[in-house]
Amino acid sequence: MNVLFLTLTKLTSLRDTMVYTDMLHTFEKRGHSVYAICPLEKKDSRESFVEQEGNIRLLHANIGGNYFNVGAIEKGLTLLKLEKGYIKGITEKFADVHFDLIIYTTPPITFNNVVEFIKKRDQAMSYLMLKDIFPQNAVDMGMMSKQGLKGFLYKYFRRKEKKLYKVSDFIGCMSPANMEYVKKHNPEVDELKVELSPNSIIIRDMSVGQEKRNELRTKYGIPLDKIVFVYGGNLGKPQGIDFLVECLRKVRDEGALFLIIGDGADQYKIQDFVDNERPENVLLMKRLPKEDFDLLVSSCDIGLIFLDHRFTIPNFPSRLLSYMQSKIPTLAVTDTASDVGTVIEEGKFGWWCESNDSDAFLGKVAEAMESNLTKLGENGFEYLKLHYDVKDSVNSILSHIK
Repeated sequence: MNVLFLTLTKLTSLRDTMVYTDMLHTFEKRGHSVYAICPLEKKDSRESFVEQEGNIRLLHANIGGNYFNVGAIEKGLTLLKLEKGYIKGITEKFADVHFDLIIYTTPPITFNNVVEFIKKRDQAMSYLMLKDIFPQNAVDMGMMSKQGLKGFLYKYFRRKEKKLYKVSDFIGCMSPANMEYVKKHNPEVDELKVELSPNSIIIRDMSVGQEKRNELRTKYGIPLDKIVFVYGGNLGKPQGIDFLVECLRKVRDEGALFLIIGDGADQYKIQDFVDNERPENVLLMKRLPKEDFDLLVSSCDIGLIFLDHRFTIPNFPSRLLSYMQSKIPTLAVTDTASDVGTVIEEGKFGWWCESNDSDAFLGKVAEAMESNLTKLGENGFEYLKLHYDVKDSVNSILSHIK
């Protein structure tokens, strides 16, 4: 079977370990031929090209614009060109391939023309992996409005969203709350095609022993005698960086260290806080390569997840899986729409509080400092094996192929 995978995520290498590459390799191991497409931006100054590893072919398709780390207008214009670039890539680089299955992710919600093109040409089954609910997330963050001039943009993208749901034979959602949101706000969608398809990976034990832990901490200048809370990933509006800084400013426990790793539009807010107030319990680092980041996380004690309190859509950050495979518990600080905190607490591998109450955060930090972190980390790894194994996700998708 020929599988086509579409994503807006830049896949720098097929050797990277992440939710999407793990899925591609799992399909390949099942004997399928896998074709994937990811974007190549204008600033990359390269023509479209294909890399191959085993029976996986990855097309880096030139989309004629820039999407990452640019302003909203440029980002929006690039989204409008995206489908044309992907269709051109398919017809030029995969011209002789008949696809049986097409899998695609959000963001973006502008893949419907590509999906319709392949479905009409090849009668392929279409499967949407819903990782982001747009444009409502932009409304939540104040970047878009349902009224006025910005309302025209909202209505345009909302129509695209509904078309994408319509053209999809199945819609895989990250969590139960995700599923309920889609069904509630899109009653025209057949409930039978909405199913659970969580973020999932190839299960790897990324935990390290005491000697390796000390070696890694020494390498990165992290104290050996502290309980290290680590946050890794994007530092932008969705993460509620203002509230994160408020929390960091309040923590006074000398036994705790907060390690913040990443970059993003609001990184400067943490940088300004560190430069101006020089907190002794905060260490800020730039984004690391995935392999280095996973190793460093394994030398820490507790993972952090932050989401802006304004969200009305149920996000479920994939960063959670990095903490689980490293066998460290997680403290999630989120809005009430997300059910990631419910999963963490019911699975007994961490804590949750709302991302509008810094005093509650302080309480959870104190609770975490007194907990059996080893036991909680083991609970998380067992939960990972039971619920987030990519083999199960692939089995679920393949069960729909007749």
